[in-house]
Amino acid sequence: MTVADLIKTDQEHLIHSLHDHTEPVIYVRGRGTKIYDADGREYMDGLSGLWNVNVGHGRAELAEAAAAQMKELAYCSTYAGSSNIPAITLAGRLSKLSGMEAVFFTCGGAESNESAFKTARFYWKAAGKSGKIKVIARGEAYHGVTLQAMSATKMGAFWKMFEPRVPGFVHIQTCYPYRFEGAQSGETIGQAAARELEEAILREGPDTVAAFIGEPIHGAGGVIYPDDDYWPRVREICSRHQVLLIGDEVITGFGRTGRWFAKDHWAIQPDILTFAKGVTSGYLPLGGMMVSPAIKEALDSVPPGERWMHAYTYSGHPACCAVALKNLDIVEQEHLCENAAAMGTRLHAALLDAFGDHPYVGDIRGGKGLLAAVELVEDRASKKNFPGDRKIAARLQSEMMKRAVVTRTRVAGGPHPAPGDAVYFAPPLVITETEIDRLVGVCAESLNVVLRP
Repeated sequence: MTVADLIKTDQEHLIHSLHDHTEPVIYVRGRGTKIYDADGREYMDGLSGLWNVNVGHGRAELAEAAAAQMKELAYCSTYAGSSNIPAITLAGRLSKLSGMEAVFFTCGGAESNESAFKTARFYWKAAGKSGKIKVIARGEAYHGVTLQAMSATKMGAFWKMFEPRVPGFVHIQTCYPYRFEGAQSGETIGQAAARELEEAILREGPDTVAAFIGEPIHGAGGVIYPDDDYWPRVREICSRHQVLLIGDEVITGFGRTGRWFAKDHWAIQPDILTFAKGVTSGYLPLGGMMVSPAIKEALDSVPPGERWMHAYTYSGHPACCAVALKNLDIVEQEHLCENAAAMGTRLHAALLDAFGDHPYVGDIRGGKGLLAAVELVEDRASKKNFPGDRKIAARLQSEMMKRAVVTRTRVAGGPHPAPGDAVYFAPPLVITETEIDRLVGVCAESLNVVLRP
């Protein structure tokens, strides 16, 4: 088929995620931080696919691990009574890396968070507190777009055509140092945002709240970094009011922030930790939910008629687990957590150098691994956002594509305190200093074109 034929077939027969019938760029090959389209053009992948190709494109070792496992045992159910060696081995290894007790495998992030919500309800019912069913989530959260996960996600565009949402989800402000409103005298933003959580728990009634869910660092909602005093306070508040803490590490896990898990930056341990994305570096679909000893004990100790009746056909898929094990080997052997930390420091410094005094840059976020963002405003003093009809984010993304860098932007969500237009950076963990400099240079050049008088 010609490229034109492929595009025609795509538009007639393929329904895309966030479908808008745009003519696609058709990618055919990837190596390291580079991807290539059907016309042979080379691009730098500035977002690691979709935040997930941590060890880079074209890793033959991962393909070989999948093929070797498929030749032996391509599929095996992990429903009660059966198991397989890769799933068992991976569960043990993840438990050691995370400090969590046990793992349930899914196919992706939304499934992982769905599993977490159901498990939170299960836990409290098993404990005799069946009224604890609500989940508190945050503004600018992205937890997936299945129906429960969408209800936790606080981005209105994902709601509009699928209402009504699942009841029982409550939203509060997130710890967004640049935009947070309502801090009291003497409070840091971290303290104020944690206080809002406690106020929400007390307002709803602790006997009705099952869990609080949060990404350690926001991903798709803005790459928003919290103040360092936020997460320790959140952990303490959840423990004090008997609310489970769900840490959504779908984007931040497996080296993305320079640690195996972002929670480790604040030395906190959630009750449930969800993951996906980087566990296989995108080579096969795999996600999961890890639980604390208390939750594992509840799973093990309930009577047969009250079992945890939750399952996925592909949970613990042996080929996916085999690829994940090899992926973890690569991260360890090539010291990619350490490289992510070092290159993340360089990326943040380069962004500050390029945009720190820029009249239309309001906030620069980064410094914990390869996860960064630049937020644009029309007026720095007032934090006024650009009007939507200027299409700043979309034009910036287009200009970067012209210069052979693929990344993601987000359009302004409305007037302050809604987020402004932003550009995100999350390149593969194998990126080099030279590539970091090029990534930032292309962004600077593209922004100058977009904002040219």
